[in-house]
Amino acid sequence: MGSRQVIALHSITGLSPVATPADPVRAEADACDPATRPAPSGCGASCGGGARPADVPAHVWDKIKDHPCYSEEAHHFFARMHVAVAPACNIQCNYCNRKYDCANESRPGVVSERLTPEEAARKVIAVSNAVPQLSVLGIAGPGDSLADWRKTFETFERVNAVLPDLKFCLSTNGLALPDHLDALSRLNIDHVTITLNAVDPDVGAGLYAWVAFRGKRYHGRDAAQILLERQMEGLEGLVARGILVKINSVMVPGINDEHLPEVNRVVREKGGFLHNIMPLISDPAHGTAFGLSGQRGPTPAELKALQDRLGGGAGLMKHCRQCRADAIGLLGEDRGQEFSMDRIPETVTVDPTRRVEYRAFVEQERADRRAAALQTETELAQTTPALPSRLVAVTTRGGGRINAHFGKVTEFQIYEVDSRGVRFVGLRRLPDRYCLGGVSREGAMPDILAALEGVNAVLTAKIGAGPRRGLENAGLIVSEEAALDYIEPAIGAWYGAWVEAMTAGTLGGPQQALA
Repeated sequence: MGSRQVIALHSITGLSPVATPADPVRAEADACDPATRPAPSGCGASCGGGARPADVPAHVWDKIKDHPCYSEEAHHFFARMHVAVAPACNIQCNYCNRKYDCANESRPGVVSERLTPEEAARKVIAVSNAVPQLSVLGIAGPGDSLADWRKTFETFERVNAVLPDLKFCLSTNGLALPDHLDALSRLNIDHVTITLNAVDPDVGAGLYAWVAFRGKRYHGRDAAQILLERQMEGLEGLVARGILVKINSVMVPGINDEHLPEVNRVVREKGGFLHNIMPLISDPAHGTAFGLSGQRGPTPAELKALQDRLGGGAGLMKHCRQCRADAIGLLGEDRGQEFSMDRIPETVTVDPTRRVEYRAFVEQERADRRAAALQTETELAQTTPALPSRLVAVTTRGGGRINAHFGKVTEFQIYEVDSRGVRFVGLRRLPDRYCLGGVSREGAMPDILAALEGVNAVLTAKIGAGPRRGLENAGLIVSEEAALDYIEPAIGAWYGAWVEAMTAGTLGGPQQALA
């Protein structure tokens, strides 16, 4: 991206590029200083703005190309918005407690404000004017979107009247889904997520406290059986209507982790588009049944091992953030607190200017990134000998580039690289940033190293001397040389240098940064 493009992106989105400190000595000493490098000249030639991948049918590409949850590529560029209009729920999961709320807590079922459909429509207009990346409106609760179907459908109808270009999606446990299949088609909802944790009622019995169905509450295996039958009916009905279905499955060690390959098989057999394996979030402070019982969540290594086992199954979503039911912004960020209802004007009208400009910008940017990634894949296949794959963590704030300061991130994006190319494999979340309010959290390093378990290298836009030393002492390679570069070419270049050094026997220890 040239400097003019960086400035253009800033003017459209309000996101400033990383700025070079005037005093490099002070910048090296302060782990929390902002950081930047001169913008590179760009990677690869354009293959045509917004060109679809060869393995994706045109009618499917039209539905997913701007949807950050259904396309790993799109999540670098486009934002989602969830509106909390559906508080009621018809089941009780052992991993859910909707009474808890904290502005810094990111997990399903959590909201700060519950909205009426009218309030939600007004808020969506305000966000669309301020967040040009917005492409998707979703309803995910905080209860179940179809347990409160009247509020859900009224919200979509109100928004569609003023912002018909937004894509609509909803999340549901599936219990009420078969009753609303025709309505979903009528409302042009192209994407539905079903939380499906088991296809065996005996396994499901360990995941749900109760199910409320047609005026009666069921428990144990009976509850799981009713839920499963309704989920299967709903899944088949959605696929028959051409609606893309994403399946969310919560991975609970010792309960359904060994069963999830069977869930994946059934999802694939019945035409599910994506399967998203989510790690259990289990903390006693959340007040969930699993949290209070001490049920642990999976480690990053356990989650990756399961995803690797499912590599040949239904397409796996690996970039899920397990968002709040009122999340706003790019995946990995939540700007919801900027748009509380007390900040939304009573009267607001749609201004599409910035969104139109941003989409035109992204069409070229994503085409350049894709061309660069393909070139990297070709070069790796031609020049790289058969050496072990490496896991590389990158810090990014969107755009498919290494453009975030190490101390400012709350997650790492993890890629695997070898002679076959560069592949996104997942996310590693952090409890908090290394830098808080300009102050370094020296005690954060154990959490960071735990999140980077099994990772070989970290590529970042900027890192201070303190955290660099902590990473290198733990055996990780650290590099800032690819700041603002596209992720895939940067990782490919790093890996090529690593292979060259390994082959020549010149690698000077695990701490040597190669970029």
